[in-house]
This record gives sequence, structure tokens and C-alpha cells, in this order.
Amino acid sequence: MKRLPLIASFILFIALCVSVAYWSMQLFMPKARPVMEPAREIQAAPSLDAASSLFGNRVEAAAASNYQLNGVFVAINPVESVAILSANGKPAQAIITHAEVAPGVVLKEVNRRYVLLSEGGVIKRIELPEGVDPQMKMGFSGKIPGPDKLQ
Repeated sequence: MKRLPLIASFILFIALCVSVAYWSMQLFMPKARPVMEPAREIQAAPSLDAASSLFGNRVEAAAASNYQLNGVFVAINPVESVAILSANGKPAQAIITHAEVAPGVVLKEVNRRYVLLSEGGVIKRIELPEGVDPQMKMGFSGKIPGPDKLQ
């Protein structure tokens, strides 16, 4: 029992150290500021039509009603392809890819049976009428022969 006062003083010393550490942390530690959780953004579920082409479904574009496709010339280089279109009952015109058909309407793509128009960011598909044979791919260099070559 000679060591009982030594053990008791050691336990009291540990208690004093813990108490001093706790109160010094309370005194010198800055107060915790409340932090607001950021507002959660609710995202709309993606449309299943957007992913349907990944699984083999064919995506249909909106049909343009005031344009009529009369013919196509599909070149090997897609930029040189030409479509013959009539807009709003006007006479047909030959329009090259990425050219403006009407104000705000651009010819985006020319294919064998249809063309794609971009009208205000909306892609519209115009089909070639039944009975019109689609023109096969041909090489078109974009160079027009001179007058001596035309004869």
C-alpha cells in the first residue's frame, strides 16, 4: 500500500491534463460556423428516344412540308453533293451542301433518297418522291471545264 498515494496522484495528474486540454480547446478553438448544404439540382430524366439509336432503333427526323426534293447529286466528297430543291412553290434550285436554302434554313446532308435541312437548329428530313430514281455516287471535282472543252 505504499504505492497507493503515487498511483492516485498519477491518476489525478492525468485527469488534470485532460481537463486542461479540453478547456483550452474550448477557449482557443474558433466556433464552428454553420455550413449550408448546396442546393441540389434536379435533372430531368433523359428521353429514351435519345438512346434508341444506340440499340438499333432508327431515329426519325421531322418532315419538312414546305420544301420539295426534285433530285440529288451525291458526290464522293460529301461537301460537293448537290440537291435540287423547290421551296414554298418557287422554281427548283440546285443547292450545294452547307449552303442556305432560305433565310435560316441550311442544307446539312445529301443522301441517295433524302436530304437533311437544318431550320433553326431543328433537323428536317425531305424524302425523294416515289418514281424518281436516285442518282448513284459519282466523282465530282468541283472544276468546271473551260469553253474549249465543252464542244
